[in-house]
Amino acid sequence: MRILHICAYTWAIGGPARMIYDHTQYAVSQGHQVDILSPMSEGDELYPAPAGSRVIACRRNEWISRFFREVSLDLYHYLRKHAGEYDIIHCHGLWHFASVTPFLLDHRVPKVLTIHGVLDAWARKQSAWKKNLVDALIQKKLVMRADLIHILNEDERQDVERYLGRPHPRIVLIPNGIRVQDFSGLPPGGKFREQLGLPDDKKLVLFMSRINSKKGLDLLLPAFRDYCARHDDAVLVLAGSDDGYLAQTQAFIRENGLDRQILLAGMVTGETKLNAFADADAFVLPSYSEGLSMAVLEAMAAGVPTVVSDRVGLGREVGRTQAACLTDLKPDAVREGIEQVLHDPAYAETLSRNARRLVETRYDISIVSERLLQEYGKLVERSAQRIEPLRA
Repeated sequence: MRILHICAYTWAIGGPARMIYDHTQYAVSQGHQVDILSPMSEGDELYPAPAGSRVIACRRNEWISRFFREVSLDLYHYLRKHAGEYDIIHCHGLWHFASVTPFLLDHRVPKVLTIHGVLDAWARKQSAWKKNLVDALIQKKLVMRADLIHILNEDERQDVERYLGRPHPRIVLIPNGIRVQDFSGLPPGGKFREQLGLPDDKKLVLFMSRINSKKGLDLLLPAFRDYCARHDDAVLVLAGSDDGYLAQTQAFIRENGLDRQILLAGMVTGETKLNAFADADAFVLPSYSEGLSMAVLEAMAAGVPTVVSDRVGLGREVGRTQAACLTDLKPDAVREGIEQVLHDPAYAETLSRNARRLVETRYDISIVSERLLQEYGKLVERSAQRIEPLRA
């Protein structure tokens, strides 16, 4: 098959780019051809392209994109010329130019739409007037026309139904996945601590995600401040690039005198990320909104005891299997979760063991990518059956 993903395929976009990377890597290994069409601005850093795939960068038209996200005439012209050359067009997210244009230009190629958590209550409230306007003009109609809606967790099924006012007839739940083997043998501990100058007698609580308001930093920061008021045994490391909340984070650290207890490490990748997991005593992400957090999957695969909100896309399953500590969206609840993981070794070991087992059996990339390819194949076969009578 020839597969086209359409997404802002940059480091700044976070999870969707990582998902596309992993699925593309597997699809190419199975003999499929994959292109990634990405609107981008000057200064954006493209996510790496898996070997054998191709990233097609399209310049954003910045002035128009202030009002309607990701507008790119280059992207429009590419799709107008080449959309019919693909067997599958896979769009990621809603309320931007790239999630609308493919539906307007080619009605023959099957379209897949991944929601990525953008329809939950918290996400819907952000820039609500713009989203409501786009919905009224066109977006809801196009979502109904999608040949397949790809959701990452069961909550998204309800989100789609509330959004449309009725069930969508073609929905498939396929979670995010990771290469579990990449996290099965972590490097020896100590390197990340040494890099940050952390003393050996301090436990390391790791937050690894974009520095963005939706990640629950307004909960985590006061939670850890209150933890430090009770205990003098831990350091919180915030590992991630600025996505609009760095100034508030720095101000909180400064105003509360926490410069030794909360450290900013910037984005960590590759070997440094593995070193961070190797040294972490706990991982925490009290996010308000996720489709299915890749960072949480990675931490669980690495065996790091994890404290998460029930909005990271894994809530029901990790709660049922005791693979992570689930917390409410309140600072006190986040603090209590951190305390339980750091101060109850037996509980932490249970979380670690169950997390590894869950990720290995349900979220390995070979399992979930094969399921997505099978869904693609069904769409291609159905499309061919529609076209053949017309030719006859």
